[in-house]
Amino acid sequence: MATGTQVEVVMPQMGVSVSEGTVTKWLKQPGEAIARDEPLLEISTDKVDTEVPSPGEGVLAQILVAEGETVEVGTVLAVIAPAGTEVAAPAAPAAAPEPPPAEPEPVAAAPEPPPAPAVAPEPPPAPVLLPEPAPVVAVSGNGRAFVSPVVARIAAEHGIDPAQVPGTGQGGRVTKKDILAFVEAGASTKAIPAPAAPVAVAPASAQVPATPVAAGEVGAGEAFEPITAMRRGVMEHMRRSLDTSAHVTTVFEVDLTRVVDIRARLKPEYERAYGVNLTYLAFIARATVEAIKNWPWVNGEIRGDTIVTKQFVNLGIAVALEGGKGLIVPVLRNAETLNLLGIAKAIADLAYRARNKKLTPDDVQGGSFTITNPGGWGAILGTPVINQPQVAILDVEALVKRPVVITDEHGRDSIAIRSMMNLCLSYDHRLVDGAYAAQFMKELRESLESWDETRY
Repeated sequence: MATGTQVEVVMPQMGVSVSEGTVTKWLKQPGEAIARDEPLLEISTDKVDTEVPSPGEGVLAQILVAEGETVEVGTVLAVIAPAGTEVAAPAAPAAAPEPPPAEPEPVAAAPEPPPAPAVAPEPPPAPVLLPEPAPVVAVSGNGRAFVSPVVARIAAEHGIDPAQVPGTGQGGRVTKKDILAFVEAGASTKAIPAPAAPVAVAPASAQVPATPVAAGEVGAGEAFEPITAMRRGVMEHMRRSLDTSAHVTTVFEVDLTRVVDIRARLKPEYERAYGVNLTYLAFIARATVEAIKNWPWVNGEIRGDTIVTKQFVNLGIAVALEGGKGLIVPVLRNAETLNLLGIAKAIADLAYRARNKKLTPDDVQGGSFTITNPGGWGAILGTPVINQPQVAILDVEALVKRPVVITDEHGRDSIAIRSMMNLCLSYDHRLVDGAYAAQFMKELRESLESWDETRY
């Protein structure tokens, strides 16, 4: 958004259902030059982590939202001034000025004491310990909160009053870094000052034992790691899936020896001619799409009181991020229209953009069937959680060589070394029955074991 000669950078609308985002990293600092569409900052939502390009060129004049803060869509994050504008170095946040002393209120005349009662009053009841109030969010003079929802949540988890945390953000706001530093320093507002008068001590047998570390607090030998927006989204999505679907998993053993031989022959050609790494996942994805044509319910959806079948396959490919601490499922749309080369290129593109924060919310929506691939790290068996509102997910396990019994065309058995893989299908038994799932997997196995290059 332009204001005169300046350009305002606002929190973008990252999908229809996304109402807020968290600034995770500023890639430029005040005073640095920025070109249009050059990455300016990174943000995180419950859908995706992504870079935000600069909406204009010039000099980053001011950062208004600090790293770690969560703000609503449309909030101004920074201001870009025209090139050549002198920008003062950001100064440390000044302490908020003390309010002027209030005028002393007139002292009212002390009321006359009431007449002494005829009967001695009953002694006051013993003091009752009330539960501690919930932490209060610091508020400015105009009633605006100085803390973001992330900061408020961390403060609530640790029983901290944000008003007691020194703020280094814009206008004295308490940022995520401030609250985490306060937590790590062991500060707490739960300490109760010693009473002025002596207090009766309960007998030793009635004393309460030392209080253990409360939930959400950091104990000895522990480290605090906040939950990111993406991780919170994964947590909620997976829990909702288990609460919604009747999960069942079927495992098929597949002989991929033929695919291994074909890949070894095609891989150099794909790399030389197209710059594409031909993976086993591309073969499995292509065969899966073919099998779905005959078993459409695994690509369907339960929508209210109806079963929705689809003439397209929007194939979700699960991608691990951040050393396995993040997970995102970008969608390969209309996978039924792509051959082996097209699927290999599309998978490589989605994985690259997912790991380099180039995805948009549209890239992770609308999937109809998902494939996850933990076999790349050596896993041999899995029971994946269905990606709602889908009804099935295919788990691709490790490719291993081992001795198996094979039968030739004359019915004679022998032992041979074969390249074997487990494929595990988790499905929603509300729609997909065991026989239906097994027949889908049987066709998928037969397609892979008898791969025909002319068909794929």
